[in-house]
Amino acid sequence: MDELKKSYAQCKKLNAKHGKTYFLATLLLPKSKRPYVHALYGFARYADEIVDNLASTLTVEEKAQALASWGNKILNDLKIGTSDDGVGRALIDTVNRFNIPIAHFEAFLHSMTMDLTVKQYQTYEELSEYVYGSAAVIGLEMVPVLGVLDQGAYECAKKLGIAFQLANFIRDVDEDLDRGRIYLPITELAQFGVTREMLEERSLTPQIIEALKFQIARVRQLQAEAAPGIKMLEAASRPCIEAASTLYCGIVDEVEKIGYDVFNKRAKTSTARRLRVTSAAFLKRQFVSS
Repeated sequence: MDELKKSYAQCKKLNAKHGKTYFLATLLLPKSKRPYVHALYGFARYADEIVDNLASTLTVEEKAQALASWGNKILNDLKIGTSDDGVGRALIDTVNRFNIPIAHFEAFLHSMTMDLTVKQYQTYEELSEYVYGSAAVIGLEMVPVLGVLDQGAYECAKKLGIAFQLANFIRDVDEDLDRGRIYLPITELAQFGVTREMLEERSLTPQIIEALKFQIARVRQLQAEAAPGIKMLEAASRPCIEAASTLYCGIVDEVEKIGYDVFNKRAKTSTARRLRVTSAAFLKRQFVSS
């Protein structure tokens, strides 16, 4: 196996291990597209691992140095078109094949750096800077791989990526508190009488429930606004994105099912629902391919 194939295999392994729902969705894509999606995931996952997991024993300053060192190397490799990094080789090949702007990867690394020091966001506008780099650019990177039929697909992809991220924020309130972070905008929480201190008490109150309902409504609105973009992609890619939209945005359905108690229960899509959604998408893909 040559070095490029090894790199793609490493990215696929990262995807299968850390992004089970994401990996499942990629199986709905034509086989020829999957390696490139794995490469994009591999870059994002490796950077995220430096921030939250691989370097969990390091100080903030050491994590920042590790992220900057790896990130700057990847960005430089992207500019010169070659890399000796395990993940970088596949990423560069993917970027070159689909002419993906390097600015998207710069924005992603900027958001990962923000995670090291920013512990809360006062407004949704402030949060949007973070979410653009952590989620919207993922959608923008994916569009050329999926196959674009209409340029409007890019704006829709941004909105869907943001919806995925916001759904995660809602589900992960408790986990993020453990890391000292609150992603739900402080001023929006305040509209319902919720403070950071109330969240840190981890006791579900009527005020917190109403605040979560407000955030859930935004996820569903973004999902609805993004939906037309699916038809702007190549037909063979649509079942995958439809399934991903249903499963990722469906996280908020699971939050409702647990009575919004994000402190004591983890909202999780059942295996049965995953199978139903992916099976239906697989049948659609087979119809498109026939």
